[in-house]
Amino acid sequence: MEDPAGAPVTLPGALAAEYDQAFPTRADAESWIGETWSEMASAGIAQVTLFDGEREVYGPMSLSA
Repeated sequence: MEDPAGAPVTLPGALAAEYDQAFPTRADAESWIGETWSEMASAGIAQVTLFDGEREVYGPMSLSA
């Protein structure tokens, strides 16, 4: 999760627990992003990157409409 400048976004408590997620498959992660992108954007997240462990798989993906 990054701001518009590409810096990591640090979310407080409940938001961090809600948006800092791990998923069993890439499809699950992409579906979840599709369902929550507007809420994440409202929380100040401008883009996200999908990782498989430490390996970058996809991104950064903009959350702007």
